[in-house]
Amino acid sequence: MAVSNFTEVIVFVLSGFSNHPELQVGLFLMFFFIYLVTVLGNLGLIVLIRIDSQLHTPMYFFLSNLAFIDIFYSSTVTPKALVNFQSTQKTISFVGCFVQMYFFVGLVCSECFLLGSMAYDRYVAICNPLLYSVVMSQRVCNWLGTIPYMIGFTNSLISICVISSLAFCDSSINHFFCDTTALLALSCVDAFSTEMVIYVLAGFTLLSSLLIITVTYIAIVAAILRIRSAAGRQKAFSTCASHLMGVTIFYGSLIFTYLQPDNTASLTQAQVASVFYTIVIPMLNPLIYSLRNKDVKNALLRVIHKKLLS
Repeated sequence: MAVSNFTEVIVFVLSGFSNHPELQVGLFLMFFFIYLVTVLGNLGLIVLIRIDSQLHTPMYFFLSNLAFIDIFYSSTVTPKALVNFQSTQKTISFVGCFVQMYFFVGLVCSECFLLGSMAYDRYVAICNPLLYSVVMSQRVCNWLGTIPYMIGFTNSLISICVISSLAFCDSSINHFFCDTTALLALSCVDAFSTEMVIYVLAGFTLLSSLLIITVTYIAIVAAILRIRSAAGRQKAFSTCASHLMGVTIFYGSLIFTYLQPDNTASLTQAQVASVFYTIVIPMLNPLIYSLRNKDVKNALLRVIHKKLLS
């Protein structure tokens, strides 16, 4: 019988980007600026939706949930990364690592299914506009807003349980945060069954949420094509263009990050790609959903006008 040759790991080292010390200050400034814009942009969107009564609709209910997720899943990664860019040790405790991974995985999975809820909302608005307020009742919206969190954090809990039970031979995580694939690479025991669980959970999250969005958009496109006037088709398409753009960017970066072969060059590419979906996309979402949205721009003008007159 082989004797286990490992010691208990109590501290991990986040070594992502550490082989480029000349970039640490630049990375710190970039991450700090993007994080600041992310928090202010998403928080501002939540406050605007909250205080403007004309934005109290299902579409903006889901959008405020998306902004909430973007703030907090970016916050699980960025503050620790900022500290590490200014530190020589770049350590994170065993418990802290798994807490970070629990919230990050849970919130990212929640966003996948929340995007599905948003797609369904657009489907009802375009395909059944006369019944929209009846179908998208407050109770339905609450369920469509809650279920993504339930699925996401159940997924995350299972992932944490199976990965934390592994024995780790090394404490150096080749990433700037505690990611599932980076931790699996440190296992010194056969992790095949654990990897299968993680892949099944990830596959279920990506495929099922993408299936919901794809089927929904097929129905939306079919409904738009039945509209006779070009102006009507343009107006219908504009109501879901921002969501479609957000879905494409989010899923595109996820797929590019995790469908990489296991080699050094790909690991470096995966780190760069993960910066995009962990740091950049939460910053872009408020811009994507508000810059081309007349309701949001008009609501902002009303708030500014009201403040100026008060």
